Amino acid sequence: MNKNVVVAGVGMSRFHKPSEGKSYVALAQDAIEAAFGHAGLGDYSLIGQIYAGYVYGESCSGQAAVYETGLSGVPITNVNNNCSTGSTALFLARQAVASGSADCALAVGFEQMPPGALGTAWTDRVNPLVRFKAAMSEIQGEADAPPAAQLFGGAGREHMELYGTRRETFAKIALKARRHAKNNPNAVFRDDLSLEQILSSPPIFDPLTRLQCCPPTCGAAAALVCSAEFARRHGLDGSVQIIGQTMTTDTRSSFDSGSMMNVVGYDMAVRASHSLYDEAGVGPQDVDVVELHDCFTTNELLSYEAIGLVPQGQSERFVEDGDNTYGGQVVVNPSGGLLSKGHPLGATGLAQCAELVWQLRDQAEARQVSGARTALQHNLGVGGACVMTMYQRVH
Repeated sequence: MNKNVVVAGVGMSRFHKPSEGKSYVALAQDAIEAAFGHAGLGDYSLIGQIYAGYVYGESCSGQAAVYETGLSGVPITNVNNNCSTGSTALFLARQAVASGSADCALAVGFEQMPPGALGTAWTDRVNPLVRFKAAMSEIQGEADAPPAAQLFGGAGREHMELYGTRRETFAKIALKARRHAKNNPNAVFRDDLSLEQILSSPPIFDPLTRLQCCPPTCGAAAALVCSAEFARRHGLDGSVQIIGQTMTTDTRSSFDSGSMMNVVGYDMAVRASHSLYDEAGVGPQDVDVVELHDCFTTNELLSYEAIGLVPQGQSERFVEDGDNTYGGQVVVNPSGGLLSKGHPLGATGLAQCAELVWQLRDQAEARQVSGARTALQHNLGVGGACVMTMYQRVH
């Protein structure tokens, strides 16, 4: 298998609230055209395969979105993997190039989300999250709160019980997210907040308040991946390579361990990170910048430990010492993350990819992490899947 897969170009639309009403077709077109422009590739017919990710949409929405950019007859595969949909599309595009099935592939993710907490479109069939809700109910019962907040809030409570983590520590993650997003023109929320504002915002599910939960968002992002040889042949920038990538799904520990942390994918992320580091040949100590799945402040803190940025139980010190931001050990979510940039489910993984490619090409402007050479992406969806990707600037 060819491991020299490069990300030749990335693009994204500006993320926005559902009330702005831009269609998923228009959003996807913005992202695809931006990715082609960033790559400097003008010939759409050179794309061998397309993977289109979305969650809120009808069958073949991928075709509807892509057709606005061009009708080339290329295979288009629609992808739905909950919150890890965008990175799953990237996983498949990279796999197509690495296997030799395509010299160049496009991954695009988009979402036109409704306002409010995540819900289900179908009430006449088994819900895919029934196992997760049953495990949650057995561990902590059920409350009158959004299901996702109960899941991730419960995982945060477990960390508090195990390690004495304080509510203020979770809130400081939201504070960092806003501070980073201030320099991201594509983010939904760019205004400063105080710690008091975050803690005193309406309670959702303890320890989570509203300003510690990612907002429903509309947006799109895209990435062009190709072989190093294709990049050379067409004069594309091949400096950013994917040097490792992995996807894991749930094992019995998600449901049988009596741990809310495992219900929301802690074990899944641990396994993904071990596999990734083995393949990439680098470890968390080598990483300069990270985009990870901060759907709730609690999940960002849990993920520090799950992916090995810090030992178990050390996340609070990591936050308090400022080791998760500029001037610290590693910059986490310079984009503002899901908490402030927004979380259009199908686009999130590819927006993470875009941010990291810009960082490694020294194109992140005011968000730039100085000297960034190695970047780590973590994208998790309950249901479930965890996709992790390691990028490196090779020249």
